[in-house]
Amino acid sequence: MEEINNVEVTPCTESDYLKPFRVHYNQNGTKKSWDFMRTHDSVSVLIFNTSSHCFVLVKQFRPAVYMCEWERAKTQPPQSAEKTEEGASEAAAPVPESPEGQSASEGESSSQWPPASAGVTYELCAGLVDKPDLSLEEIARQEVLEECGYDVPASKLKRITSYRSGVGVTGAKQTMFYAEVSDDNCVSAGGGEPREGELIEVVKVPLHEAMTFAYDERIPKNMGVVFSFIWFHNNMSPKYKISTNV
Repeated sequence: MEEINNVEVTPCTESDYLKPFRVHYNQNGTKKSWDFMRTHDSVSVLIFNTSSHCFVLVKQFRPAVYMCEWERAKTQPPQSAEKTEEGASEAAAPVPESPEGQSASEGESSSQWPPASAGVTYELCAGLVDKPDLSLEEIARQEVLEECGYDVPASKLKRITSYRSGVGVTGAKQTMFYAEVSDDNCVSAGGGEPREGELIEVVKVPLHEAMTFAYDERIPKNMGVVFSFIWFHNNMSPKYKISTNV
């Protein structure tokens, strides 16, 4: 998962997943415009294994996160003169290409590419709503099976809520579900669908470590993980009389 090389960034002229637009409108008499992307809605699933009392998450490389980290590295303050002199011998080393196809010496920054781990995140099992003949529950069930290896009937999925994500850019809706599984439901190792380019590692977070995990800023994760762990603490922990270490 963490062997990333030959990185090249090119203009996106067409895509099956997003389409950029610019909308022009008047608001309270003021003419405005806004750039946005049309994307698919999605589903996500908080999976709790009742056999081992742990949450089941997925870990994967996200190119968008990786490139944001690269951009952030470019804006770091330059090194002091002393450090520059000390590293002069290193300056003769080959320079990686920048995202615009230039070598970094030709571009605005000489920042090296960050390690692949900079683009790896922990997330809930999730997927796009791109199968019009299936219900949200059925799509969520398929994602749980493909990504995490658990066979859970769609009727056993509990709807938590739905919300808008990326409202400044996409406004797509995500619907979150809760699924309880046991070791008996595990029928494969998961890992995603290779034909769709997925490379996913299944990760288990012990229940007693959940809230520490959620609030640890050193662990890269999306908001769905944080929200769902809090939801579980507020709604499910009292039922099972179990501690989430809060």
